[in-house]
Amino acid sequence: MAWFILVVSGVLEAVWATALSASKNFKRPIPTVVFGVALAASMTGLAFAMKSLPTGTAYAVWVGIGAVLTAVWAMVTGKERATTARVLLLLGLVGCVVGLKAVS
Repeated sequence: MAWFILVVSGVLEAVWATALSASKNFKRPIPTVVFGVALAASMTGLAFAMKSLPTGTAYAVWVGIGAVLTAVWAMVTGKERATTARVLLLLGLVGCVVGLKAVS
């Protein structure tokens, strides 16, 4: 259950990071509310997962999932360019996250 919650929390990290950018310095209300709710839920889930998973592993997985999904979303929406190097490096991050799960 901790791993499932950690993955959901990592997804929510990508949500709050994207909403933070969309809030335009907290001037747009809907993205600002999405940011706050996703941030609170993401941190709560991370804290719960860290009760039974090692801190370093949980944090690395949480950040890895959030970073990859945020970058992929930016590429899909055209806000960042999708280059071969970026895609390969993101796949490397995914491999590291899977590897941390495999050795835990």
